[in-house]
Amino acid sequence: MPPKRATNHSPSNLIKPDASLNELRNAIQDCHGCDIWERATRAVFGEGASDAELMLVGEQPGNREDIEGRPFVGPAGKLLDEALIEAGIDRCRVYITNIVTHFNSTKRGKMRIHKKPNADEIAACRPWLEAEIARARSQSDRLPRGDCRPGADRTEHSRDASARRDDEISARSAHHSDRSPLVDPACAGQ
Repeated sequence: MPPKRATNHSPSNLIKPDASLNELRNAIQDCHGCDIWERATRAVFGEGASDAELMLVGEQPGNREDIEGRPFVGPAGKLLDEALIEAGIDRCRVYITNIVTHFNSTKRGKMRIHKKPNADEIAACRPWLEAEIARARSQSDRLPRGDCRPGADRTEHSRDASARRDDEISARSAHHSDRSPLVDPACAGQ
């Protein structure tokens, strides 16, 4: 018989009715609503303009997103950036998230390979997406933006998993809880 999941780590217990997007971002890190969290580094929450007229929802974070803790920063993110530029859409004016919040993968040697989430895993994450959509719609405050030019470095605020010395970490990165989860670092100040 499989072990029972702790009910206090399910979305129904973690999503508070009056939680802000910042509070949801922190709460989602404790979600064990399905078993994907066991293979992932962290949950990847959405980010972007709080007053966005466009929300893009992907399937799930990839390996790069799992490492950096930010949506669409890997190969799919580069493709998305190109498509947004071609369409004349400023990435800083878009809110980007995923239906499944943890990277679902299978091991192949040393590599983690993308594994399509099943219907139960998608259903387990749906309350997070619904809460995120509701909060993003209700946000009225504009957040600062920054450099959204093609090729702008969006990784400077991501946690460098390979850095071990405290001085390297403080000089090269910031933990996800140290910055606003709603703003792409490349968009800060705009």
